[in-house]
Amino acid sequence: MRRRTVTSGGLDEVLDSLASAQPAAREEAAPAQPPAREQQGMRSEFEFELPRGYVDDEGQVHRRGSMRLATARDELRPQIDLRVKENPAYLSVVLLSQVITQLGTITDVHAGVVERMYATDVAFLQDFYRRINSEGHTHAAVTCPLCHGSFEVDLSGGRLGES
Repeated sequence: MRRRTVTSGGLDEVLDSLASAQPAAREEAAPAQPPAREQQGMRSEFEFELPRGYVDDEGQVHRRGSMRLATARDELRPQIDLRVKENPAYLSVVLLSQVITQLGTITDVHAGVVERMYATDVAFLQDFYRRINSEGHTHAAVTCPLCHGSFEVDLSGGRLGES
């Protein structure tokens, strides 16, 4: 059996060729697809505001953005990326670049954009990714260090201290 090595750009081609290789009879026997989850009320995209903000080449700061829920393909694609194989710490850069749909006026968020973000913003986005993909919401329970009162904050909302 011959082993095939695929780069990140080739994953789509391999998956598409596998899908097209399926017999047409299977597709006919498949049950009807349910309506899209977005139509059923499931939220698939979440807005956020970075703690520091991404500074582009023109010096403009981009703080607000949106991130979509990750798919299985999003989780698998970085595993075959050569940059991740050389440096496993790069996994989060590739993964975040796939699920961030917008950052300020930037709609093409790629690994180079995530690489140039401040570490605090990347840490924020990693936590944000974990929250929306595992817990399904952007709320976090916190405790005030002064009064020890417990309350909930929305991580996708405004800056700390703002209402």
